[in-house]
Amino acid sequence: MTHRRSLAIALLPFLAAACGEAPPPLTPTPPVTTTTAPPLATVAPPPVTTATPPRADASLTHRTVFFADFDHAQPKISPDGKRLAFLAPVDGVLNVWVGSADDVASAKPVTQDKKRGIRRYEWAFTNDHILYAQDKDGDENWHIFCVDLRASTTKDLTPLDGVNAQIAGLSHLIPGKVQIGLNDRDKRYHDLYDVDLKTGERTLVQKNDGYAGFLTDDHFKVRLAFKPQPDGSQEISLPAAKGEWKTWSKIPMEDTLTTEALDLDKAEKNVLMKDSRGRNTAALVSVDLATGKTGVIAQDEKADIGEVLRHPTEKRIEAVRVTYDRARWKVLDKSLEKDFAALAAVADGDLLVPSRSLDEKRWIVAYVLSDGPVRFYRYDRDTKKATFLFTNAKSLESVKLAKMHPVAVKSRDGLDLVSYLTLPTATDPKASGRPDRPLPTVLLVHGGPWGRDDWGYNRSHQWLASRGYAVLSVNFRGSTGFGKSFINAGNKEWAGKMHDDLLDAVAWATAQKIADPAKIAIMGGSYGGYATLVGMTFTPDTFACGVDIVGPSNLVTLLSTIPPYWAAEIDQMAKRVGDHRTDDGKKLLTERSPLTRVGSIQKPLLIGQGANDPRVKQAESDQIVKAMQDKKIPVTYVLFPDEGHGFARPANRTAFNAVAETFLAQCLGGPYEPVGDDFKASTITVPAGADQVFGIGDALPKK
Repeated sequence: MTHRRSLAIALLPFLAAACGEAPPPLTPTPPVTTTTAPPLATVAPPPVTTATPPRADASLTHRTVFFADFDHAQPKISPDGKRLAFLAPVDGVLNVWVGSADDVASAKPVTQDKKRGIRRYEWAFTNDHILYAQDKDGDENWHIFCVDLRASTTKDLTPLDGVNAQIAGLSHLIPGKVQIGLNDRDKRYHDLYDVDLKTGERTLVQKNDGYAGFLTDDHFKVRLAFKPQPDGSQEISLPAAKGEWKTWSKIPMEDTLTTEALDLDKAEKNVLMKDSRGRNTAALVSVDLATGKTGVIAQDEKADIGEVLRHPTEKRIEAVRVTYDRARWKVLDKSLEKDFAALAAVADGDLLVPSRSLDEKRWIVAYVLSDGPVRFYRYDRDTKKATFLFTNAKSLESVKLAKMHPVAVKSRDGLDLVSYLTLPTATDPKASGRPDRPLPTVLLVHGGPWGRDDWGYNRSHQWLASRGYAVLSVNFRGSTGFGKSFINAGNKEWAGKMHDDLLDAVAWATAQKIADPAKIAIMGGSYGGYATLVGMTFTPDTFACGVDIVGPSNLVTLLSTIPPYWAAEIDQMAKRVGDHRTDDGKKLLTERSPLTRVGSIQKPLLIGQGANDPRVKQAESDQIVKAMQDKKIPVTYVLFPDEGHGFARPANRTAFNAVAETFLAQCLGGPYEPVGDDFKASTITVPAGADQVFGIGDALPKK
């Protein structure tokens, strides 16, 4: 079991994964006031002039079909295989439901969240407890709650305000406890605690004085510690006498995003790792703790090893999943070959295995399509039979959706950029991946940047394609999954070669007569929001307009105000982005900051922000809006007081996309669905530029 933090400033709920899985919660702090921009102007700048007025179309599929919470998400079977849990709405808010694994209809909600919805939960090995995380209005100060299914009670295991709690480990050998990381002593680092599920009693296991995380065994004993070094590398240490540590191994900086320890084998003599040291892509390896001898278990020349299936108690490696453009499995344990053969015949799509019982006799499997909802099944190994459970969105079953096409785009310096293209169905009736004419296009940029786009159902792709736009997502250099060379090619290339990759994809789409060069928008969240601002300021002639969601505008202030619990990673961020602590680093970061070039903005810009975002703070949006107002450059700014890094509440997602849809219609000439009642359940505010997007000002709640 590992307890490590991620470097990514990836957008969490806005561009949710198809199966409803959310990344592990990181934690935040209240907004830092020292970098808040001057107050926004009270007088709106001149309205945007559009050549083509927006064209309303009553026949469009309603936005809520794409952006409501899924009907079912994250189904997980209990360790004993008897019960099934999943996320589903209660009065429009995601909660955990539990029922018999043999009777989905028996499920009932066991949590009572009324506002943000639950995004991540786990079964405890007692089979009678559910653990879940929840924050307040997107501040990422997660609390860990425990639901006792027998007593029908819920206990806050971490009743500490302003503290980031993280589930660090669960073990079938210690079913009544959970390991939790807490940064209550020092906001920079998470100490490791054993917590009793029934009483909430906490016992300190490991004080953290500068470590990014720890690897513990099934007895909750700390076996390895990971400490970032000033040169961006990471040192792996073993516990020694009297609380000391001794160095066991080192991970060079260029390998840190492609090398990690996963677990110990059953004998606790070998460490299972994904490891790119001495190779390009991350292989699955076993490393002897005593000798350091390494054995390769699985590897792929084009992509890093992804999901790893291990026997839950015996710990033997059974299969690995590798994703280059599409997901594929490599079965390593012959005892599973018949199971994967049986599962291949069940349904179309890419197979995922999100949950299995402790004895491996019952699995929950998912089939991901690009043009339909995810299909979930319960698979029984004894009979080799898969029983359909549900799709993740029943409303999508009757909607004609567009297929997503994997495409490889060459960068100007020869890199292969795995990308995904979705076209409106009417323009590509044979699903060939080429439209019957060049189309207005949205370049949709992923967050991170140390993340990636994948093939499968994508809310935003389908929504935009249904409005008549071609949609292109690009795994630019710096994206993960394609080996360390591809990631490291993005080091200190924010607004440099990383942006060139996006421009090369636009040039490809234009040359292929997919995109109308005069009608290309750029849109994204987090790093994708930054890329949008870069597109509008560094290459203002390329894009017709931009939609930035929680994107940083000033890299110096971004890195100066990261959450304190990211302190262990700051040296690596300095190597990959730029060092805000040195004069040369500040110069580079300033040169790569859209705020520095705000006067170059020529095209319409829409900005969305959560007021409680701990990663990309509100000041990042405030300051570029203020700078644009000072220069009389039009901008529309949408702010949600109860959101953080992305928009978790469905009402807020739908409200923002109502604005974005109208904005894009004005810019690209596509059809749009009027706002209607889409603001009523939302907390939307528009501090600037409401009059620049048709109908928005009239639809806003009256004060």
